[in-house]
Amino acid sequence: MRKDVRILLVGEPKVGKTSLIMSLVSEEFPDEVPLRAEEITIPADVTPERVPTHIVDYSEAEQSDEQLYQEISKANVICIVYSVNNKKSIEKVTSHWIPLINDRTDKDSRVPLILVGNKSDLVEHSSMETILPIMNQFQDIETCVECSAKNLKNISELFYYAQKAVLHPTGPLYCPEEKELKLSCIKALTRIFKITDLDNDGILNDNELNFFQRTCFNTPLAPQALEDVKNVVRRNMADGVKDNGLTLKGFLFLHTLFIQRGRHETTWTVLRRFGYDDDLELTQEYLFPMIKIPPDCTTELNHNAYLFLQSVFDKHDKDRDCALSPEEVKDLFKVFPYMPWGPDVNNTVCTNEKGWITYQGYLSQWTLTTYLDVQRSLEYLGYLGYSIVYEQESQAAAITVTRSGKSGFLQAFLGRNLQRQKRKKNHKSYYAISTTYVYGQEKYLLLHEVMPDLDFLSEADLACDVVCLVYDVSDPRSFEYCAKVYKQYFIDSKTPCVVIAAKSDLHEVRQHYSLSPHDFCRKHKLHPPQSFTCNTTTAPNKDLYTRLTTMAMYPHARLRCMCSCNRCTYCLCQNLLKLELLRSVKAQLRRVVYNRHMAQADLKNSTFWLRASLGATVCAVLGFAMYRALLKQR
Repeated sequence: MRKDVRILLVGEPKVGKTSLIMSLVSEEFPDEVPLRAEEITIPADVTPERVPTHIVDYSEAEQSDEQLYQEISKANVICIVYSVNNKKSIEKVTSHWIPLINDRTDKDSRVPLILVGNKSDLVEHSSMETILPIMNQFQDIETCVECSAKNLKNISELFYYAQKAVLHPTGPLYCPEEKELKLSCIKALTRIFKITDLDNDGILNDNELNFFQRTCFNTPLAPQALEDVKNVVRRNMADGVKDNGLTLKGFLFLHTLFIQRGRHETTWTVLRRFGYDDDLELTQEYLFPMIKIPPDCTTELNHNAYLFLQSVFDKHDKDRDCALSPEEVKDLFKVFPYMPWGPDVNNTVCTNEKGWITYQGYLSQWTLTTYLDVQRSLEYLGYLGYSIVYEQESQAAAITVTRSGKSGFLQAFLGRNLQRQKRKKNHKSYYAISTTYVYGQEKYLLLHEVMPDLDFLSEADLACDVVCLVYDVSDPRSFEYCAKVYKQYFIDSKTPCVVIAAKSDLHEVRQHYSLSPHDFCRKHKLHPPQSFTCNTTTAPNKDLYTRLTTMAMYPHARLRCMCSCNRCTYCLCQNLLKLELLRSVKAQLRRVVYNRHMAQADLKNSTFWLRASLGATVCAVLGFAMYRALLKQR
């Protein structure tokens, strides 16, 4: 709705334009009437529509034609005043004023006109028989009001109708010649009907009608009122009510009836609640609500968003086969102005043997869209009516902004789960240091995140004890970056490497790489990807950090586990009970533990790094693990 309304009064001299304005303001007929009233502003709190209203007078004696043209261009609605006892002033409405106004306004955005018959106190007859043909001839005329500035008759009503013509115009909704709704209005109301039809059976039952009523007017309808509405439709059209529910035809008929009876503000209230502007287009504010996303963060759908999308899927999966046929997909997207999913989607997500998108594939595509283009995801949720169905201020409430995998990995080491990380508003740190326990002994572990630069890694970057290749399981392009880093810098290195599957609480998507993460690890003799998430109710589990510290302490050892996996490699399995050093390297390990780490105690020369690109992260761990006893001796 507009933030204010500007009303201009024009007409022949002496028809009472200024008297109407002064009678409205003072609530009495003025003894002396000036040639022109000064512009007045009526505050929002005293107007029926709660919108500030500016009323502008025109005087031929005081103003030039150029000033008149400027006022016409600024006006939101123009009242053409005539005197009911002066035929010449009525003739001037069509011979002079309407053509003049039309010449000075854009054809595609004509201002609404109100015909005002003043001085009704001077005659006993009405001028409506003369005015009705004029109203039928010119579509821009919203209504006609007969009033009397002297008797204060219909003065408030006049300015209310002028306000209403701006805030709730008939023109975009209804064609008076055809006596039916315009196509753009039908299209908008059809979308509203489909969103409100929660079970998608083509009928608004009593529960859905009450949902619609509460959504638009903040109050439910009494059972008898519901029946009265349906009875009105039954009496006027045969197929407006079916199975005691309102059909789309019945829904459109009701709005036609509202407009024909002068209650088009009812239809506008509905349209604006569902996001439409005066041109019956969804507003930018509705489709693209503000959402702040820091540069090191990603976007995900939250729990309520997935519940909503699940309900949309169930609503359109009519054959209950857990897949959407092409017809069902088309039906789902009827509330969109275009088809958002192309044929490439079928080759991106899971489909059944018929090539139809499955429930898993459907949610995967939404997850991918939200990660790659959150604005598009907001737009799509807007078309589907998420904020309306879930009674949220906007669909931005469906989005969770999360730290990227590398930041979450560092913060989780400090015992902060995802919820705690979101609450922290201080500056981001690229370091995290805390203690872990290896064989009952307390060690320090330093983590260092490095800004991404695949083309250049310095010697300092590479001087680490353990490399973590961290990828996002929900981002299909994440692992490819990790694989490139490994093959470029670490495939021939003796530095231990661990692949970490971050955000493991989210739905795992297929990675756009020639090998899956598991196959890549198998090919390069790496341990399978380790699942990691900081989206927990309590502090994140630190087992992974303990394992990394252990690998940092024994970088050249081949370790053998005492569990069922029987791997002769760095054992990171959940059932780790004991690590036995191979006898041939025990002496060497002692030297590594005591000498190597003491030599690397200088934090400026020691690096632990993470790298990220498109949600992919590479993490290197510096095993800054020093015995407290040695520190005390120093």
